[in-house]
Amino acid sequence: MGAEGVRTDRLGLLLEQFDQAREMARVRLAGLGDEEYLWEPVPGCWSIRRRDEAVTPRAFGPGEWVIDLGAPDIPASEYAEVARQAADGMSVTRIAEDWSVSVERVEQVLAHTGPPEPGDAPVTTIAWRLGHVHFHLAGAWEWTFGEQRREPKELVDFTPSAALALDRLRELTDRWRDSVAALTDEQLDTVGLSQYPYSNDSAYPFANVLAASNLEFIHHMSEIALLRDLWHNRFGAPARHTRGGQP
Repeated sequence: MGAEGVRTDRLGLLLEQFDQAREMARVRLAGLGDEEYLWEPVPGCWSIRRRDEAVTPRAFGPGEWVIDLGAPDIPASEYAEVARQAADGMSVTRIAEDWSVSVERVEQVLAHTGPPEPGDAPVTTIAWRLGHVHFHLAGAWEWTFGEQRREPKELVDFTPSAALALDRLRELTDRWRDSVAALTDEQLDTVGLSQYPYSNDSAYPFANVLAASNLEFIHHMSEIALLRDLWHNRFGAPARHTRGGQP
C-alpha cells in the first residue's frame, strides 16, 4: 500500500486504471440516444444491423441484430505481434490459424520490411464500438472466470437501443471488475488462466492479459468519445465531459 491508502501493487494499479477509464466512459456516454448511437458518419461504416440487412460477410449475433465483421486479415498494427509469435517458435501454419488467414498472408506479413502499410479499417459506429466491447468483456469473462465452454459469438444479443446497450455495459464492467478484484498474485502470474479462443491470451500470464484488456476498453471508449464530439458538433450542442478529472 502507498501513501493515504493508494495501492501500488500490480492488481491495484490495473484496477485503478480500469476504474478511472470506466468513470470517464460513464460521463462521456451520458445522454446517448438511439439516433446518435446508430449514426453512420461516412458511407461504408460497420454497425449493428438486422440480420437480413447485414452487409459484411461474417456479421454475427444470436438474435435479430448482428454486428458487422469483414473478411479476416492481419492489420498493420498487428505485424509486430505476428513477428513476435514467429520469434517465440509458433509455426506459420499455427499463426495462420490464430488469425484465420492463409499461410501466404502470414508469410507476406513476416517478409514485410519498412514502415507498416497503411490500414484500411472501416469507420465504425458507436453501436459497433459498444457491441465490440460487450463481446470482448462477455467472452473474456466466460473463458477466464466462467465455464469456458460457451461460444463467444453467442454471448451477446446486440441491440439497436442505446439505453439497453449502456445498461449492459454497466452490468458487464461490474461483473468483470468484481471478478478481477478477487484475483491472487499467483493467478496474475498464471499462464493460461484465460482460455479466450479469439486471442492468444492463453500464452501469457494473466497480468499481461489484464493490461491488454484495459487498453482495449480505453481505446474503444476514446473512439466513442470522438464520435460523440463529431455528432454534437454537427447536430447539436457540444457534449459535456471532463478532461483530466476537471469539469
